[in-house]
Amino acid sequence: MSLKIRLARAGSKKRPYYHIVIADVRSPRDGRFIETVGSWNPLLPKDGERVKVDADRVKHWLGHGALPTDRVLRFLDEAGISKRDARSNPKKAEPGKKAQERAAAIKKAQDDAAAAIAAAAAAPAEEAAAS
Repeated sequence: MSLKIRLARAGSKKRPYYHIVIADVRSPRDGRFIETVGSWNPLLPKDGERVKVDADRVKHWLGHGALPTDRVLRFLDEAGISKRDARSNPKKAEPGKKAQERAAAIKKAQDDAAAAIAAAAAAPAEEAAAS
């Protein structure tokens, strides 16, 4: 049985509250779980106590092979229980394929227009020099 340390949503509509639970990966998000090991209230201010984690129980389940989800791993890293590797995705800020094609087409059109203006400006200067 593979285990996850994940969030289970509680609270009413537009007022989220999450329980940090140990669950089998096959069980639904808000369904059956083995144990509740903490909670997260995203509506509280960041400097307040948004996240509460039972560190001993989390360490116990990590020792038994439970894998935290990305969000829970952030909480565990802040609590000093587990280490989260820094992520780096340099391609995230790049525009998509179609946007790159459009930008290339616009740049080509601007270069062609600049070349035509330069050629038109050079032609009268050559005629004046020939006279």
